[in-house]
Amino acid sequence: MRAMRPPRSMRLLACGATLVVASAGGCATVGVEFPHLAEPTQAPARPAVAGRPKVALALGSGGTRGFAHVGVIKALEAAGIRPDLIVGTSAGSVVSALYAAGYDSRELEALDVEPLSLLDIALLDGGKVRGLALQSFINRRLEGRAIEALPREFAAVATRASDGAMTIFNRGNARLAVRASSAMRWRFIWPVIAGETYIDGVDASPVPIRAARRLGADVVIAVNVIVRRDRMNENTRWRGYYEYRLRMIDEEARDADVVIHPDTGESAGLSADYRRQVIAAAEAATREQLGRIKAAIAAKTRLAATLQRQAAGSS
Repeated sequence: MRAMRPPRSMRLLACGATLVVASAGGCATVGVEFPHLAEPTQAPARPAVAGRPKVALALGSGGTRGFAHVGVIKALEAAGIRPDLIVGTSAGSVVSALYAAGYDSRELEALDVEPLSLLDIALLDGGKVRGLALQSFINRRLEGRAIEALPREFAAVATRASDGAMTIFNRGNARLAVRASSAMRWRFIWPVIAGETYIDGVDASPVPIRAARRLGADVVIAVNVIVRRDRMNENTRWRGYYEYRLRMIDEEARDADVVIHPDTGESAGLSADYRRQVIAAAEAATREQLGRIKAAIAAKTRLAATLQRQAAGSS
């Protein structure tokens, strides 16, 4: 069954490296647990359809810059490109989960911005964000479904706190996987999954390109929404942090077929104007890359068809 649509009054807000959602009436109520859902884990990927390539969309971290992912999806939909696999890190995991559940770009774009005061702050735990509002939202919008029950293949990338290893969650409890992927190191209470503590996926893979490859992607369309180097100067706040993350992304980008890096501005914002700005910028940046995206898909399609013929001939 197709996922329930969020009302237009739903508000999407942001904090640090994650997107958190609450209802128009105030902070989202923490939902009850669903014990029938297994804890998130990594499992074998869904097989590709014979004769055609498996196309993946890898959506990266970036806090409110993550609104730009909606613009990418909007441009791809207009071009008739619908990925088979959606992998997300942090803010990218929120958009990925909704997109994999069946929400299209129009529905994602209709979400409004809400102030940071709606975050579920734990006053008795150093003022950190619990992450339960996000967890509850994902559960409600996915109707309690596990990751493997979603219409499109989805994975959230988190970082194992004990050793910094990248962890791919593509089975089990979707809401907990997204919460783990979005648990910013210094601002969030870290969730525990199967006895291990996890933090924001940005620490291991800001744009989850290699995760998409590990899940069998033949074509990887990667989206980097972190501030671009040409927008930074010596006065840019957190410049050292951004440069460090960009170097991480540069290294991983070698495994992507196409990397889309829209201009999300020197500073991220919370306003509706900022949201519209980055969605439009990402849509335009994606349209500029459509030729390369289509060429990559066409080349892998020819290869997949050849391999299918060879397999049929040897059987």
